[in-house]
This record gives sequence, structure tokens and C-alpha cells, in this order.
Amino acid sequence: MLTTVLDTAHLPPADRAAAWVETTGQALISTRISFLEPDQIRARIQTMALGPVQLSVMSYTPLTSQRTHRLIRRSDPEMYQLALTLAGQQGIEQARTCALLGPGDLLLYDSSRPFTATAGPNPPGARAMLLQFPRRLLPLPEKAVAPLCGMVLDGRAGVGRLLRQLLTGLADEHADLTSGDSTRLGTTAVDLTAALLAHHSDRHTLLPAGSRQRALFERISAYITTHMHDPDLTPSAIAAAHFISTRYLHRIFQQHGTTVSDAVRQQRLARCRRDLTDPAQRTVPIAAIAMRWGYPRPSDFTRAFRTTTGMTPSEYRAASQDTDRAQR
Repeated sequence: MLTTVLDTAHLPPADRAAAWVETTGQALISTRISFLEPDQIRARIQTMALGPVQLSVMSYTPLTSQRTHRLIRRSDPEMYQLALTLAGQQGIEQARTCALLGPGDLLLYDSSRPFTATAGPNPPGARAMLLQFPRRLLPLPEKAVAPLCGMVLDGRAGVGRLLRQLLTGLADEHADLTSGDSTRLGTTAVDLTAALLAHHSDRHTLLPAGSRQRALFERISAYITTHMHDPDLTPSAIAAAHFISTRYLHRIFQQHGTTVSDAVRQQRLARCRRDLTDPAQRTVPIAAIAMRWGYPRPSDFTRAFRTTTGMTPSEYRAASQDTDRAQR
């Protein structure tokens, strides 16, 4: 679950800065913090455990945060932290690299190295997510990661976009995740982080085979989601789009307990069921819904739908309408 650790709105203004320093020092890492507008401090942090990985969602008014040599000597959990800016602007300097982040940007930094981070002042403050995990979990050598600390990593395309979608999705769906789900997704988040770093360092071969395959599976799954409308979304077409053989594609999905065809069919039928039960789409012909999600032949759609639900599409829509009327 995503738990609110601190919301300074519930504290007297004079206590907010100290409370934020203490809370972030315990939940994240110790830093020296100063707010640019001490009399107008607003800050909030929520955290979510993903096994040994932690995801935090934070918002704060303009501030400066410093991780100094003295603080590192006093306590160093040896963590990597991957920041995703959601709103506002943030700046960071680490290892003589300076970066300015806007919404959608990702950035990795290391708790074992000093850094200075800022938020604001225009627009006032920032909102961000922070993925924090022990350095030992990242399947890349430190010499490959070190040059990337403090660099802006694009979260709008490719692996960066997949990682951004996973992090925001975790925050949105946290209430429906079991502890096992959370731990597995924490591993996936670290693997995607490794894939993103390997991409930027152009050293993909440094990734262990398992991490590469998990990252590729996530990338292919996202591709399927955005191409479900295409009736020619076949295993061979998916494999060609990712420059792998069809045989290797099938092997990847088998390792995740499913098949390519099942993954495509399940996603398509889930969208069709959603549209058939949508009151706003009651007048949309069933054939149009089927075609929208990659079934150009009504007979193929009816057969696949009945096999999965035990009803024809028209029976399924009628049953949904009866349920709505009964509830009213």
C-alpha cells in the first residue's frame, strides 16, 4: 500500500521544516534541507514497499537539499535513487554533472556521493517519484553506472517511457496489489532501470540474460497494448518489430507462463468486454467494437468471445444492461 508518512499541512508552520528533514532522513537518506520560503512550507511524502525496493511519491515547495561528505560518513545505506519528475522543475548536481529536469525526465543518483538538489522556484515547487533500492540489486558494474549519475534520462520514449509508466502505474494501482505482486514489480522496476542505463551507456551486453529478457518482455507487452487494433498483430509481426525471431518471442512468453497469442487475445477481449458494458456505447454496433480491437470478421470475434465468457457478445451486453437496471 502507498502510505502517507508525512503531510506538513497537519503541522504548525514552525515545525514543518524540522519534521520534513527528520522524516526524509528516515524514509530516504539524510540530507541538509533548506526551504526557500520558510513561512510557506508545504511538503508531503508517501511510500510503498516493493520488497527490498521502495517507491516514494513526494511534493514540496521550493527547497534545496544537500547530501554532504559529512552525512555520507555518518551513514550511507549504499542506495541508488531514480527520480521521476512529475510536475515543476528540479535541478541536481552530482559528480560534477549538472542537470535540469522537467516533467517526464528521469535521473539516477548515488547515496555514496555528495549531491545538491533544488526544486522551484518557478513553478512553485515540484512533485516527483523516487525509486530507491540497494546498489547491489542493480545488475550492472559500478564503473558503467557512475558516469550516468546526475545525467537526465528521457522518460518519454523507449525503455524510459516503459519505466515511467510502470512507476506511475504502481502508484495508481497500489490498493489492488498483493505483497507478492509488489515484490515482483519491484524486481521489474530495477530491471527496467538497468535496461535504461545500459541503453544510455550503450552497454547492453553488460546486462544479465534474465534482466534483458524481462525488460524485453515488458517492451513487447507495451507494444501489444498500443497495437491491439491491428488485425495483423501476429507473432511474426511482433517479432519483426523487435528484431527477434518468432521462436525466441515464443520462448520469452513461455517463460512468463503464457503465449503470445493468448496475451493478444486476452487484452483484446478485455477491451471488448469493457466497451460492451459501457452505457455510453450501447448504440455502437457490436461489429464496430470488434473491429476497433482487431477483429475484422464478426464470426471470429463471436467464437473467441463465447469461448472466453460462455456468452455471445450480444448476450453479454444484454446481461450487463439488465444488471444496470436492477441496480437502479
